[in-house]
Amino acid sequence: MYELKVVSHFSAAHRLKDFEGNCERLHGHNWKVEVYVTSSSLNKVGLVLDFGIIKQKTQEVLKELDHQYLNELPAFAHQNPSSENIAQFIFDKLNKSLDTPNVHISKVAVWESENACAAYSK
Repeated sequence: MYELKVVSHFSAAHRLKDFEGNCERLHGHNWKVEVYVTSSSLNKVGLVLDFGIIKQKTQEVLKELDHQYLNELPAFAHQNPSSENIAQFIFDKLNKSLDTPNVHISKVAVWESENACAAYSK
């Protein structure tokens, strides 16, 4: 199995409703996002997928989040914009645009700090 990883970043504000602690108040993060893509085979060029395509598709998704107040976005109207839910949001969006019979999004990890991340995979 081959695995690729692309790292991107975005900045945004959020608050966690019904959370007892500092994160209930409005605050922001500079999130690091890791996107993992897998395949059991390589294309005729010898690649799983061009890194540039993964980066482009990831940036298209992150544009929706970058410099936003995440709680106001429709994607988080009925759930907290936690790192866990953000990871799933990015995974689901990328899965629609990158998943093929040979290439699969395997995991998205979202780091809200240098020491803490949440990941989503199927």
